[in-house]
Amino acid sequence: MKIRLRGLAPVLAALLVAGCGAPPSTETAPAPTTAPTAAPTPEPTPEPTPMVETVRFSASGDNLIHEGLYNQARARTGGEGYDFAPAYEAMRSFYEAHDVNWLNQETLVNDAYEPSGYPMFSTPGDITNALYDIGFRVFSLSNNHSYDKGAGGIAASREHWAAMPEDVVTAGFYNLADPTADLATQTVNGITIGYLSWTESTNGLPTPADSEYGVIYLDDRETMAAQIAALRPACDVLIASCHWGVEGSHTVTDAQRETAQWLADQGVDLVIGTHPHVTQGAEWLDAADGTPAFVAYSLGNFISAQAQYDNMIGALLSIEFVKTTAPDGSVSVALQNPALIPTVTQYETGYADIRVLPFSAYTDELGAAHGNFQMDRAGIEAVLRGSIEEEFLDLETVW
Repeated sequence: MKIRLRGLAPVLAALLVAGCGAPPSTETAPAPTTAPTAAPTPEPTPEPTPMVETVRFSASGDNLIHEGLYNQARARTGGEGYDFAPAYEAMRSFYEAHDVNWLNQETLVNDAYEPSGYPMFSTPGDITNALYDIGFRVFSLSNNHSYDKGAGGIAASREHWAAMPEDVVTAGFYNLADPTADLATQTVNGITIGYLSWTESTNGLPTPADSEYGVIYLDDRETMAAQIAALRPACDVLIASCHWGVEGSHTVTDAQRETAQWLADQGVDLVIGTHPHVTQGAEWLDAADGTPAFVAYSLGNFISAQAQYDNMIGALLSIEFVKTTAPDGSVSVALQNPALIPTVTQYETGYADIRVLPFSAYTDELGAAHGNFQMDRAGIEAVLRGSIEEEFLDLETVW
């Protein structure tokens, strides 16, 4: 407009001077119009989605440290400490694939007592260097060997475990004056897991009179129920370890089944069985309130220098915990995809080079060289299929 007005100014001035009437209109032609632009359609407000958190959990059976195991560990160092790492190294990829790895430590661990094997066990403290390095962070300490060295053994082992890194969790030695104090929990990937550990027996050894700490026996249901009630509100998943059953037997006893169902009814989500030194089956249970729970009755030996064929065969439990937080804040937790993955303890003549191997890597050539008897994949598989339900037995996954 400014340009147009400046161009008409001389003409307008001349007409006014000549008295020729009103000046011509200064209105300009209307600008061409364009169609109005439609307002953009707003994006729909996204629906709130649940937050899902997952923990992949593993449990391993009896870490039973016989004399041959700690002697070979000492020989590797030339007598300066103990190197247990080669005994477990073949299992590294399995534990790396899990967020939490749990182990039944069958023997006392400390450096206050000389190492000893069967029947009164004490294991050098260096073993936990290897166990921690391979990925274990949770240790069950309640078993039939917990009292093998009396009150001193309890105190020395508790001191050793207390000196471990802060992410290590133990369960099984309780303050006998207040068994509900200082119960074990751990939070991983937003899921809080609680741990309890009990034993059926302590090889006939009573709780040492001068010990402030000790185990809780599986027939002490009043104390067990109190511990569950104290721990259940503090965790998303509650795990209980039971050292029970008959040594050397693949048969689950009525007492094991009844105890597992009672624990489920009390609010335990997962029951891990140890002690028989051989594999037993597993099953889903329905708690009294309808909540599903899972029990593995015996994982067998993780590693040992025992001398029976079936003692060489163990199973590792792999299971997922899935926590879903809905947009309204409600939370649900599910146990999913339980599987029992087999292992084999291998050693050669004279209990040389004792080590644990995944069944997926085991060969008939290794079995032919086994120290006390010949083993083969078909025979191992027969033991596993005879003791573990097909729906839970994983013979295919390679670790």
